[in-house]
Amino acid sequence: MKFLLTAAAVALATAPAIAQDATTIEVDASEGLGRYIVTGEGRPVYMFTADTQGTGDQEPGIACASDECLEIWPLVTTTGEPQAQGATDASLLGTTEFGDEQVVTYNGWPLYHFARDEGRWRPQGNDIGSFGGEWYLLRPSGAFVHE
Repeated sequence: MKFLLTAAAVALATAPAIAQDATTIEVDASEGLGRYIVTGEGRPVYMFTADTQGTGDQEPGIACASDECLEIWPLVTTTGEPQAQGATDASLLGTTEFGDEQVVTYNGWPLYHFARDEGRWRPQGNDIGSFGGEWYLLRPSGAFVHE
């Protein structure tokens, strides 16, 4: 029995921590906005129209690169492969590099949080113009959420 417990402890210690370290993307909804994607903690995520959407051979590009922009619109990062839950489309999830961070993408768009959002309350950052572009929530299909 002692051998089995030791073997189990070693197996757990050496197993990849992808599920623990990975950002989860799932779906939430609110009145007026309908369904949109959020992180596993329920924080809404946004795309930025000034970014470059990654498609085919083109890597996603991040235009919100200043400290001022990133303070208001922090990037959604991960240390493992992002995970899709519920109605999200796993084939639309990906990552792109920004400095030494892995940024989560959905439908090729780098994802951001909005500093003024709090938990699962109605997202406050949808359809805002700032920093040279528009900010939108994304539907599970990858389309923008227009109010």
